[in-house]
Amino acid sequence: MSNAVSGLPVGRGLLYLIVAGAAWGTAGAAASLVYRAGDMGPVALSFWRCATGLVLLLAARLLLRRDRTAVREPFARSARKAGATGVGLAVFQTAYFAAVEATGLAVATVVTLGAGPVLIALGARVTLKERLGRGGLAAVVGALAGLVVLVLGDGEAIVEPWGVLLALLSAAGYSAMTLLTRWWGRDGGTDSSGTTVGAFAVTTLVLLPFAGAEGLLPHTDEPGLLLCLLVYIATVPTALAYGLYFAGAAVVRSATVSVIMLLEPVGAAVLAVVLIGERLTAATLAGTLLMLGSVAGLAAGEARGARNRSDDPDAVLV
Repeated sequence: MSNAVSGLPVGRGLLYLIVAGAAWGTAGAAASLVYRAGDMGPVALSFWRCATGLVLLLAARLLLRRDRTAVREPFARSARKAGATGVGLAVFQTAYFAAVEATGLAVATVVTLGAGPVLIALGARVTLKERLGRGGLAAVVGALAGLVVLVLGDGEAIVEPWGVLLALLSAAGYSAMTLLTRWWGRDGGTDSSGTTVGAFAVTTLVLLPFAGAEGLLPHTDEPGLLLCLLVYIATVPTALAYGLYFAGAAVVRSATVSVIMLLEPVGAAVLAVVLIGERLTAATLAGTLLMLGSVAGLAAGEARGARNRSDDPDAVLV
């Protein structure tokens, strides 16, 4: 089940993506606590998340440099990857935060994460010649249905056209980032650690002027709590999650990646019930089960297809 390009087994790539999706799901709850602890804005939070995550990723890369088997990429290729991926990441995060402000969390989440798998499946079919197959299509439909039930189950969402457009822009940035990562993973000589570090460096530079205009340093009566929350956000749902994401996305089919990442709202919903005390509704339970079942089915199909391809190089997953 190993990917011939990067050497990372597909099964491990799937595990990386599952952990990344679950970690991303904790970011929303942590961000809500940050907003309660001070007056930090969403763009400033995104900037500090990326900037601090970049420092942690650089430190980890220096510690792991002892591995002489790691891939070394030409500087020009690495710079192109960092630039394109970093811009995609900046668009994805910033447009999503703006969509949440414009049309609310529920609609922004449904449109961004719902449009992402569709755009990625179409893009992967056109650019990467990846077939989704009937089982994969059923899993995508099930996951999207679960997402809609999970987030819009209470029927209280308000749709603003400008917010929907921003959410679609966010989905486009996420899709571009995923497809490019998979493209380079198939192309050969991929250094996922270098890609992650470079992308975060570019994203930090892109967000800096906007964060400066919003206000970089917040006013707070709880500086210790705010600092701990920022360190957590930079460590778990950022440095760890994106490092695993870029490694896994290089070896797993793009459509599968997009569906597994739908674990993010599942994790957020679980935390909302367990930590914040929100009521566990039938819609929350039904949407969670639908999405978890779809992700599990698609992951099992991906692993099975990887075994088939390793046994028969000419096999195509349909």
